[in-house]
Amino acid sequence: MTTADDRMIALIAHDQKKPDMIAWARRHRAVLSRHALVATGTTGSLLKADMPELDISLMKSGPLGGDQQIGALIVEGRIGLMVFLVDPLSPHPHDVDVKALTRLAVVYDVPMACNLATADRLIAGF
Repeated sequence: MTTADDRMIALIAHDQKKPDMIAWARRHRAVLSRHALVATGTTGSLLKADMPELDISLMKSGPLGGDQQIGALIVEGRIGLMVFLVDPLSPHPHDVDVKALTRLAVVYDVPMACNLATADRLIAGF
């Protein structure tokens, strides 16, 4: 059985939000360094390049199945928090995958931040 203390933090960001994710992760580096992290491919690669000390497991890129891989981790009870910085002003060809991922977070009661203000508040209690 997975406990709250050993569940991972999932980090995902749409293309226009990737710089925001990196800046957010820098601000919360101390908390993030105490947890196992999982991220979609491009977001995770950028985070690893900027903060190599973080323990980040990389999934595929979102459009190539990374959103679904993280969804599977949610179903398995392995995700304790999801930060998914969404760009509502750009079209996303894999929108169906994004909706499925956010639906799973809701169904499995995983705290989810879709913007920086919520991410700041959730990480403070994790």
